Amino acid sequence: MSLVDQLKEQMKVAMRAKDKVRLGTIRMALAAVKQIEVDNRETLSDDQAIAVLTKMVKQRRDSIAQYEAAGRSELAEGEAAEIQVLEDFLPQALTQEEITSLVDATIAEIGASSMADMGKVMGALKPKVQGRADMGAIGGMIRAKLK
Repeated sequence: MSLVDQLKEQMKVAMRAKDKVRLGTIRMALAAVKQIEVDNRETLSDDQAIAVLTKMVKQRRDSIAQYEAAGRSELAEGEAAEIQVLEDFLPQALTQEEITSLVDATIAEIGASSMADMGKVMGALKPKVQGRADMGAIGGMIRAKLK
């Protein structure tokens, strides 16, 4: 079952359960996927749908930081609830050890030795960790290893 089909099925479940937060979040995710499908005139693959959900989670994390800085904890809690719903549809997150081993293996595979090779390493690593790890943190780890 594709990710979009899972979202649609869970939307029905949320409707029956009258879970407004889950229902609203799933509808928002489906709308974001549909918008990209309409814009690009293509059906999104699971990897592309995961990228959309990952972007939505990142946006909500940014919003939480801004809400907390402004002292709006009730809004931050709403965003955190949406993150939990979205993460149900994302692949299992990688542990720090798994990320480190993937970074080391990719650096060795490409033969990267300097910061000039960072783009190649990131390009090769992105499909392996899409939706399962924060690319910003991975970028910092690669920088530290390529100095």
